[in-house]
Amino acid sequence: MSSSALDVIVIGAGAAGMMCAAQAGQRGRRVLLIEHYHKLGEKIRISGGGRCNFTNLHCKPENFLSRNPHFCRSALARYTPQHFIALMESYRIKYHEKTLGQLFCDHGAQQIIDLLKSECDKGQVQWRMPCAVQGVAHEGEGFTVTTAQGMYRSEALVIATGGLSVPRIGASPFGYRVGEQFGLKIVPPRPGLVPLSFEPETLARFGDLSGISVDAQVSCNGGSFRESLLLTHRGLSGPAILQISSYWRGGDQLDIDLLPGQVGEAWLLEERTSRAQLGNFLAEVLPKRLAQHWCEARDNVKPLDQMSSAALREVAHGLHHWIVRPSGTAGYNKAEVTLGGIDTDGLSSKTMEAKTMSGLYFIGEVVDVTGHLGGFNFQWAWASGHAAGQAV
Repeated sequence: MSSSALDVIVIGAGAAGMMCAAQAGQRGRRVLLIEHYHKLGEKIRISGGGRCNFTNLHCKPENFLSRNPHFCRSALARYTPQHFIALMESYRIKYHEKTLGQLFCDHGAQQIIDLLKSECDKGQVQWRMPCAVQGVAHEGEGFTVTTAQGMYRSEALVIATGGLSVPRIGASPFGYRVGEQFGLKIVPPRPGLVPLSFEPETLARFGDLSGISVDAQVSCNGGSFRESLLLTHRGLSGPAILQISSYWRGGDQLDIDLLPGQVGEAWLLEERTSRAQLGNFLAEVLPKRLAQHWCEARDNVKPLDQMSSAALREVAHGLHHWIVRPSGTAGYNKAEVTLGGIDTDGLSSKTMEAKTMSGLYFIGEVVDVTGHLGGFNFQWAWASGHAAGQAV
């Protein structure tokens, strides 16, 4: 393909990039899709335990974090979960709902990758893969992209290179560098949907409980999620922790309710004549080893009938408000997404085009829009990719 034959170059063949390329190609635009990794859609393939949680039935703007919480509204309204479900059904791909509106493929994530590749083929999208991009430049009315396989020119350039999460499959800061090159601001990136690590003292007390799971309500900085909490050999994980990690900042405390939906104080006061050790008694509602370690950490191993009402009230308060201060996150290797990215103030919410550079677009994870756990980040990829694909 000669440079003069291109209308659009999309860099990054992940979920957002393939969606954008397919939409643009099917509109008759001449599209080149460049991917530096040797496996197509690898982040799609490994997501959702290999079954790809491709959207969420309850998707709404409130499920996303951004410095501008309203930015995602336009794209999400114009390409909804129902639109992607209809596309899935047109390919006869079977899927199922797990919990909380999360939709997964019945037979594996490869079906999503194959769907997107087929959609690109319908749009006669051209490919360069694997192909490393060495630099981009704005020249005249368009863009020049220099790669290991040659130089290409186009009217429009779409950056769909993702964030920093899962570096082992090719994640890089390339998209942020392009944004900075063209004067866009970057919201500092950090790991999101990621396990959290215990401080040394807490790890010493609870680190040997790895594998224990409990239903909990975890709160921090205005976020609050009731889902499973998992203790690990390094700290905390599980859906509740992954969710709250996007709200947590270094030094913040987590407020963990180990008895969500229960009235611990009334229950304990009713049973205050019991001769059972507190830890054994709490094992009725918590995993036994967790109950015992929790009591030992509070130096409270007495039988209930030797505890005052005030002491029992203090125990109940502690069960509903177990305060943990994580030492940090497990990092980008364990993070499902990257928080931060291209500042949305510099982009059109309708088209994803940079306000100060005509023809330059940013979509997907590289943008400062991050969804909750449960299919929301894929829906942002579809919606932002569709928005740009209809505009380029």
